[in-house]
Amino acid sequence: MSSVSRLRAVLVWLTALIIFGLLFLEARQAQISLESAEITTGWWLFGLMIFLAVFNMRKKLSMIPLGNAATWLLLHAVGGLLALVVYWLHTRNLWPVGSYEQLLAVLFYATVLTGIIGYSIQRFYPKRLTQTGMEIIYERIPREISELRERAEELVLECTEKTDSETLGRHYVDSLAWFFRQPQFFRNHVVGSQRGAHWLRQQDTAVRRYLSDDEKAYLDELTALAEYKNGVDIHYALQGIMKRWLLLHVPLTMGLLAIAVWHLLIVHIYAL
Repeated sequence: MSSVSRLRAVLVWLTALIIFGLLFLEARQAQISLESAEITTGWWLFGLMIFLAVFNMRKKLSMIPLGNAATWLLLHAVGGLLALVVYWLHTRNLWPVGSYEQLLAVLFYATVLTGIIGYSIQRFYPKRLTQTGMEIIYERIPREISELRERAEELVLECTEKTDSETLGRHYVDSLAWFFRQPQFFRNHVVGSQRGAHWLRQQDTAVRRYLSDDEKAYLDELTALAEYKNGVDIHYALQGIMKRWLLLHVPLTMGLLAIAVWHLLIVHIYAL
């Protein structure tokens, strides 16, 4: 992280701490004076939710120079945490009693949770994709896997014809055909497990001892294809999660905002 980025992060966090500190002092003073600070904290909370919802609009307007994505992501993350503590300051408890307030709490916590998951995805998944050493468009992955499967089957047939041995062919049918059929080890790739790579090494070791030197040359090519396909599977899993988590986070955000608007209307109508 550059010095400019560090300074920007410090300023954003300092601003958030100052805002929370002022709201906390106001709420404390209101409690001492037997008054209520819920209106002030409520409006601040609603404003923060509106600001956080704007982040999705910013992503759709990436062609307009509204600041770089890293700055917006930082503001979104810090704003989300600030909204969480302001929510606790506003409600003065972790879990409300009434059914209406519980619905609002469920939507709020679910939105925060999916936001935290999404932030982690945005931070760590791009690095893991880079570590695969390949770039592939998500929509091309099915075609890529189909081409890899065809090449693997051609290798196995060629090996059987030229070596007059079916050992590698039987191994492919019994074990690797399943692997080349479609993306595998999805959950393992999502959590960062190396199970797919370990499984491929086990398959290579299990059959290599039974092959002749000529067959081992074909096995080397087949294993290289399988390892490449494992990298494609990583892209399928991680890019898929990166694309789909918003399908949960955005509807939750919209639902939360709708309930929050209704809550504000009810509060101010009864206040009259």
